[in-house]
Amino acid sequence: MGEEIDTIHFTDQDFEHYHQCLSEETRLLSELFLSSRLSSCHNRGGFELEVWIVDENFNPIPINDAYLQELNSEWVSPELSLFNVELNGKPEELKGKALSRLQVSLEQSWQHCYKVAGKFNASLIMIGTLPSVNEDQLVLENMSRMKRYYALNEQVFRQRKGKPLNLDIIGQEHLKITHYDVMLESATTSFQLHWQMPLEKSVRAYNASQIAAAATVAVSANSPYLFGKDLWDETRIPLFEQSVQVGGFEAAAFGPTRRAGFGSGYVRESVMELFQENIGHYPVLLPIQYQDAKIEMKHLRLHNGTIWRWNRPLIGHDEDDTPHLRIEHRVISAGPTVIDSIANAAFYYGLANYLANLTDAPELDLPFATARDNFYACAKSGLKGHVTWLGGNKGRMKQLLQQELLAAAERGLYQMELSGDDISLYMGILNERVDKGQHGASWQRQYVKKHHCDMQTLTAAYAEHQQTGEPVHLWSL
Repeated sequence: MGEEIDTIHFTDQDFEHYHQCLSEETRLLSELFLSSRLSSCHNRGGFELEVWIVDENFNPIPINDAYLQELNSEWVSPELSLFNVELNGKPEELKGKALSRLQVSLEQSWQHCYKVAGKFNASLIMIGTLPSVNEDQLVLENMSRMKRYYALNEQVFRQRKGKPLNLDIIGQEHLKITHYDVMLESATTSFQLHWQMPLEKSVRAYNASQIAAAATVAVSANSPYLFGKDLWDETRIPLFEQSVQVGGFEAAAFGPTRRAGFGSGYVRESVMELFQENIGHYPVLLPIQYQDAKIEMKHLRLHNGTIWRWNRPLIGHDEDDTPHLRIEHRVISAGPTVIDSIANAAFYYGLANYLANLTDAPELDLPFATARDNFYACAKSGLKGHVTWLGGNKGRMKQLLQQELLAAAERGLYQMELSGDDISLYMGILNERVDKGQHGASWQRQYVKKHHCDMQTLTAAYAEHQQTGEPVHLWSL
């Protein structure tokens, strides 16, 4: 989804030609899987951080075009709305001081981007859903000036046969609205983690990421409010799923198949199964014509980019142009601070790696439906979410983290041969956050409860704490 396109209107011939190219590239990728010709690079990690641009009153300000022109950085790109930009991190081999290096990289990028925002009398905020954003700001007038986004909006509603999107989220309170474009999606900003591994480890790694998602969404929750309503701990999850709610082919367009969601099951023998599912179950949204693109698999990669699994397989290329497979873990909210973000990354990499290396594959013990239920329970209730874990153990996620999962993540990081000092630092932050029960979502709720304040005041207080750089479990009320 990162490249600009030439047109927003397509013909039947465009869709037919695109599907032919997609079929050819899917067959090519299948051959690469079967012949093990994907990169054998071991454990590389990277990130994408989506952030908000806000004015002096902490309202979102639609200036990302002028801002990006002034910033002039290949590592920062536009997002769906003019309120948002995305910071991209350089991948690191996950060993030694990799976590520290990721923190330095993100901190330097964040500080530079924040400084440039000041030239526009603006600032940046990293948070899952911005409390001060209003529905009437999420309109096409504030969509980024790129044809690919307008085309996406048009094609989503073509698939929906013109029916509006119905947002219906029941949490602490109930939010129910009708919206007429995909701009609701721009209210969900995340810290997306990438994990590249050799092909032979990818099945276990993908399934482990699915199982770990409940725990990562619980410890990183930072999105309790939307349009003044107190909803889920991680309201991003239902908001994103409902903001691009479109399904599969024809009769399945409004059925159980969804382009945004947890997925349909574990992979069994190969992650290639997901790319085959892409072409078999999901109609093309953006039939862009690429020239000489087969070897780069641009049609396949674009189509995959319009299917939003919370754990998504990606095909990319190493520096020597060797194609590689990586997993994009999309469940973690943006913020609250840089160091919190890297602690969240450490937890994901550690726990997923630990689960992927267990002697007995955990996906054989924990049914997919249970992993999915765990995920949504923790997205809704965070550390208080009720889950069923390996061996049929039941309880709240907080207790499971304290008794088992934090230690498991630490072991997984040591298995990767990451620095002991880094492991102590970042897992120490996670342990204190869980013990205190204060992540971004709980801090926001406690602040509103104590001060009886509106969303504008909450956003200002959050931004002030974020700028201190202190991890969220140390934030005062």
